[in-house]
Amino acid sequence: MSVTGLTKPMRITTYQLARTAMKSMILIGLALSSMGCVNISAPDKPIQINLNISVTQEVVYRLDGEAKSLIQQNPGIF
Repeated sequence: MSVTGLTKPMRITTYQLARTAMKSMILIGLALSSMGCVNISAPDKPIQINLNISVTQEVVYRLDGEAKSLIQQNPGIF
C-alpha cells in the first residue's frame, strides 16, 4: 500500500505555526491601521424642521325631530 499526498498526515511545526500567527497579526494590524477615523461633532447651525400641517376640524351633528322643533320654538336658547 502506497502513501499518497491525500492520506499523508500533515505535521505543522511550532515554527510554522508561529510564522502563520505572526503573518495574520501583521495583516490584521495593517487592515486596522488603514481604516478611516470616525469623527462626530455637533452642527454649527441649529437644526430646522419645517412642518406644514393643516388641521381641519368638521363637526357634524344631527338633531332628531324633537330637538329641532325645540330649537325652532326657542331661537334664543343657544
